Amino acid sequence: MSKIKQQAISGILWNGLRLIINVGSSFVIKLVLARVLFPEEFGVVGMAVVFTGFVQVLNDLGIGSALIQKKEEKLRSAHFHTAFWFGVGWALFMYLVVSVVVAPFAAVFYGEPILKSLIPVLGLGILSSPVNLVHKAQLTKSMNFKKIAIIDNTSNLSAGVLSLILAFAGAGVWSLAFNAVASIVIAMPQYFLATGWRPKCVVEKAAFKDVFGFGIYTTGTNITNYLIGNVDYLLIGKLLSAHALGAYTFAFILTNTFRGKLMAVINTVLYPLYSRIQDNPAALKKYYLKTVEYNSIAIFPIMVFLIAFADSIILPVFGSKWVDAMNPLKILSLSVMVHMMVNSNTALIRGMGRPGLEMKLQLVKAVIFLPLLYLGISYFGITGAAFAILLNKVIAVGIAQYTFKYLLSLKVSTGEFFDAVKYPWLASIVAYAVVNVMVTYASMHYAIAAFLLFGTYGAVIYMFLGGELKAQLKEVRELKKM
Repeated sequence: MSKIKQQAISGILWNGLRLIINVGSSFVIKLVLARVLFPEEFGVVGMAVVFTGFVQVLNDLGIGSALIQKKEEKLRSAHFHTAFWFGVGWALFMYLVVSVVVAPFAAVFYGEPILKSLIPVLGLGILSSPVNLVHKAQLTKSMNFKKIAIIDNTSNLSAGVLSLILAFAGAGVWSLAFNAVASIVIAMPQYFLATGWRPKCVVEKAAFKDVFGFGIYTTGTNITNYLIGNVDYLLIGKLLSAHALGAYTFAFILTNTFRGKLMAVINTVLYPLYSRIQDNPAALKKYYLKTVEYNSIAIFPIMVFLIAFADSIILPVFGSKWVDAMNPLKILSLSVMVHMMVNSNTALIRGMGRPGLEMKLQLVKAVIFLPLLYLGISYFGITGAAFAILLNKVIAVGIAQYTFKYLLSLKVSTGEFFDAVKYPWLASIVAYAVVNVMVTYASMHYAIAAFLLFGTYGAVIYMFLGGELKAQLKEVRELKKM
């Protein structure tokens, strides 16, 4: 087995463990908070996060991506020290902007006075995240995902437990705010210990140009991605209400948040991998298509489960206060399935050293998406927002195929792309149809039907891909012995 493949499999294993623990714990914590708190409280935090999250995107400036993408022989210690000090200085400036300008503006924009004090608290993550930036980039570049997984799991679990304590103590919206910030702060000393790296008083103009020259395109892409991913929160909070935004946030937590966590984990492995093999189009194509296939295999049954059983499970467990979230939840689940078909394309384009192209593509998507979203919310509320997102994902698949066929050296044909996802889609359709028939005509209990759904899905996948998956499992076992 090649060294790169070993590192890729090891990275996916550790990041898979990280995904299971992080998503599992975060999912459970958010569900418990949903049981204790009200949609309005989720909505107020959603309003605040729209603004603090945007500033967080500006805060990164693509520095971490630039350090990872830069080839080893061209990377000097001055790049790391310069990136660290510039990041910290920029973070201090951005936190001042958040506290003095953004918080009062958001309070007036939404008509929610609590945002004036809530946003500066959420903004504490802006101060701490650049301190972790260089350390995380070093671990990612060396593909040492074991340490990253340990740090993330420890910090997220600790923050989650503390936020639950606050929620049951009656802290309300502040328990959600603490959960959003604490993990970054808790991770800080762990990253210093993990890398052993210490910043020195070195700031070099040439190093800054190297890092920022790449990072500015990445930042442009991240800003566009953020606007596409969060403008729905902004418009729902403004045009509708905190209650509507809370219901929509709940649906988003169960669907796109899970997908986003998976994307972060997988792309953390793939980005440095793509960077290493950026001069080998055949290898890039192979890894990309397999990533699309395996991502879909993993996520599709969860989304089909939500589509099939949202009404049967969510309402009895969390109460009628979340009834408005049901239709958006089903639509967003389908949108996640479509999105998995282009899940790692941005990491691929960036890893190939084409951040400018990545940014242009995201701008095109934004121009198409924003009018759709505004019309959807204006006429159909949060259900219209969910439909706009679904349509946007379908358009994104088309744009991705045009890009791979005509704008990149990979030349991934439409046939090759759909060949990579045909079995997860087939398994999903068969599983949903079988369960729908059993529930509708045989009055099967939803708990038994849920097992039937996952069992049917697994059987179809095994029928067509069993041999391949066994071979991959064998390679994983060989890796563990090394």
